[in-house]
Amino acid sequence: QVPLVASGGASVQTGGSLTLSCGKVGYTYATSRSHAWGWLRQGTRGEREGIAAIDRDGATLYADCVKGRFTISKDNTKNTLHLLMDKLKPEDSGMYYCAEAPDTVPVITDPDAVVDWGQGTEVTVSS
Repeated sequence: QVPLVASGGASVQTGGSLTLSCGKVGYTYATSRSHAWGWLRQGTRGEREGIAAIDRDGATLYADCVKGRFTISKDNTKNTLHLLMDKLKPEDSGMYYCAEAPDTVPVITDPDAVVDWGQGTEVTVSS
């Protein structure tokens, strides 16, 4: 796995929106060997969870806690991977990471199977 870098974290108020980006200098999604990519987070109490994933064909998978509020997207022509977060809640606060993954399902069901979470970005949602 290639460790990736998440960016775009900020402090926002409850109900607000934020878009995170993922990448690395020299990294190209179209030619990467990875089958999928995911977004993971570590909450303020230390809990780790996978929240969104997308595979090479664009199929997506979400954890129940973010379903309907977060959207993962990948654009090979622009070489971007994003996580659009809407209707943010205080419990969404934490460190967010993006990573290569063997498939979308392990990101959600077994985030520890993702070997390298890479460099994270902090999101703080205030009430």
